[in-house]
Amino acid sequence: MVAMEKGINTPILRCENISLRFGGVSALIDISFEVNKGEILSIIGPNGAGKTCIINTITGFYHPWRGKVYFEGEEITGLPPHKVCILGVARTFQNIELFNGLSVLDNLLAARHIYIKPNLLSCAIYYGLAQKEEIKERKIVEDVIDFLEMEAIRKQEVKILPYGQRKRVELGRALALEPKIILLDEPTAGMNLEEKEDMVRFILDINEEREITIILVEHDMDIVMDISDRIIVFDFGNKIAEGVPDEIKKNGRVIKAYLGEK
Repeated sequence: MVAMEKGINTPILRCENISLRFGGVSALIDISFEVNKGEILSIIGPNGAGKTCIINTITGFYHPWRGKVYFEGEEITGLPPHKVCILGVARTFQNIELFNGLSVLDNLLAARHIYIKPNLLSCAIYYGLAQKEEIKERKIVEDVIDFLEMEAIRKQEVKILPYGQRKRVELGRALALEPKIILLDEPTAGMNLEEKEDMVRFILDINEEREITIILVEHDMDIVMDISDRIIVFDFGNKIAEGVPDEIKKNGRVIKAYLGEK
């Protein structure tokens, strides 16, 4: 798939000259790129290259030392994570971050809390309004459960689920936010082949059927080369290459830094 073949030409996200430091260590150095609406953009690079750092910067977990982040033309640099999320930016984490004592259903419902404006008085006086709100939120969550084929585990506590299913729940939690863009941080890490195939299928369905833009950080090069519209390559906090998969495969600097010389 190539971005232009899918009719993609409108940037939904833009990073401008992002630099990030931790003390005297530069984690990101003057990073600039655009993400087009509707595409799957992958970010690859060796461990420590800055891939998760750029996700954390976009989503408000880190504040850049220099540079700006724009979402749908509006600057979001420095906004707290919950406000970035409300705008339509969701993410998953490299290490699973779920409420282990809650069921799959309740984990997804918890994601919806940022959209609920609690008002105890109105809930007490107008019980019907609160009930309608709960029905609405449950409908959204149940739709995600059906979409990701989690009906059989919807009432199970997350802590007893196999690793691959917990990763799917985390994807479901991001999807429950009804985002315009999802940033996936190593969604297939630690999975067996069957689990990876399922996750890739869901990523493609989210992108194609729900028309959600995807930023994918992933180490499995077969997956990256197979589903990406474009690829950006990081090395030691620098962007060293950007292009469609065929261009990245042939890029000498990328081969030396990451893919490995043959």
